Amino acid sequence: MTAPTIVYDLDGTLADTAEDLVATLNWLLVRDGLEPLRVESAGPLVGAGARALIKRGFAASGRKLDPLRLEALFKDFLDYYNAHIVERSRLYPGVEGVLATFGRSGWRQAVCTNKVESSARLLLKKLGVAERFAFICGQDTFGIGKPDAAPLLKTIAACGGASDRAIMVGDSITDIKTARAAGLPVVAVDFGYSDAPVAELGPDRVISHFDELMASCEALLRSPAS
Repeated sequence: MTAPTIVYDLDGTLADTAEDLVATLNWLLVRDGLEPLRVESAGPLVGAGARALIKRGFAASGRKLDPLRLEALFKDFLDYYNAHIVERSRLYPGVEGVLATFGRSGWRQAVCTNKVESSARLLLKKLGVAERFAFICGQDTFGIGKPDAAPLLKTIAACGGASDRAIMVGDSITDIKTARAAGLPVVAVDFGYSDAPVAELGPDRVISHFDELMASCEALLRSPAS
């Protein structure tokens, strides 16, 4: 039987990255003479990738961006963000332990994020857990991001897994929609960046700490429709 695969979202799921992401957005806003945003108000904006964060951040300040301006800001965002990527970011409690537990249990582990792949790899390396993952997929890896099912399904295939023995873990409606589109069960963490209570968004399981993840995944493998 194929070893099971667990695919994690990154921002708001494995790592609390909102402060560094919003600090980078604010650097752009202040540079353009606009007021910075509070992390509390901008946190729910971070899950769709840097371009969406920039676009939404400037829109919140009443500024519309044409495509060329957005791409220029995106490049500046990545340069600044990658240089400050772990100033405030950290793994959530229990992440290192659960990654080790799943590894010892023979699970294939991967990441599927709407970050660009280079930033995702850099962040995971700086946080000391990159080697835990058989594959790391960013928004640009396959040319399409979540909630399309393609990056999730291609991630599972790239690490040698099978979609009928795979589970998604995320923190937002984007992750839940991605899992549903791919036909996978999904576990949601309730401490991430969702702008609505994640339990109301229809995940198969909700956890409040990574200590609960293995039991939830084992139950879903036994009864995928539960």
